[in-house]
Amino acid sequence: MYKLVASDMDETFLDDDHLIPAANVEALRRMRELGVLFVPSSGRPYQSIMSNFADIDQSLLEGSYVISYNGGFINRYGDPNPVLSTTMDRDSVEFLYRYGVEHRLAMHIYTPSGKIFTQFLPPEEATYVRNITGVIQLDDSTSSLDFVGDEELVKILYMNSDFEAVKRLGADLRPQLDPALVDITYSSQRYVEFVPAGVNKGTGLVHLAQLLGIDVADTIGVGDSANDQAMIEMAGLGVGVANVTDDVRPLCDLVLETSGRDGAFPELVRRVIEPQHTA
Repeated sequence: MYKLVASDMDETFLDDDHLIPAANVEALRRMRELGVLFVPSSGRPYQSIMSNFADIDQSLLEGSYVISYNGGFINRYGDPNPVLSTTMDRDSVEFLYRYGVEHRLAMHIYTPSGKIFTQFLPPEEATYVRNITGVIQLDDSTSSLDFVGDEELVKILYMNSDFEAVKRLGADLRPQLDPALVDITYSSQRYVEFVPAGVNKGTGLVHLAQLLGIDVADTIGVGDSANDQAMIEMAGLGVGVANVTDDVRPLCDLVLETSGRDGAFPELVRRVIEPQHTA
């Protein structure tokens, strides 16, 4: 019987305005009634994820957890101090930041404290991140990581609306990075993300299941793109929303008929969770 649902946020659980569709709020309520734990899982910081839930009934997530930074951090819901945290090799981030500055690539740089520094963003990306908590726009003249001081860094990503160009960029940089230190993943059809080696949403889910004493076979992982792949594959049931990308779709045990932006979780509750509790 499924006891835990881990879900990606952007393009899976949230609508295009970074808001929770009303249908998904009702699905959270139903999961709570049935004793199923809902766990947000995102590449964004804990603080940013929490802001998405600020206007809903907090009891719906009481006692739950948050998986952030692509599985690198796990927090108890409501507690900003992580129970698990993984940061990135500083030299690798320095190299990637210098490369981004040299080529004037649109970048996001993430810190454990929840700050998301951005630089060289095109107008459409600047508009997209406007409603995300913690975003700080750097001046284009900035050329070193002095702005983070001694704070460690969690990940760095490049953005391009041409996803084929994004994938070529990841492939070109792979030989220049130590695979023992850095992994590469892709998300939202426009990002290449550089994260600590071994960190992904799947390992985050496994670590949380172990922490809670839950068999990973009793978990559901829901997502839409490549950075959700490991979670979808490692969960007991891997689920894609209707807008799941073509590369991840074949890996899903179930693909829903509803897109993330339209509120897909009532369908998940109806088709998968409720039958277990009414059989």
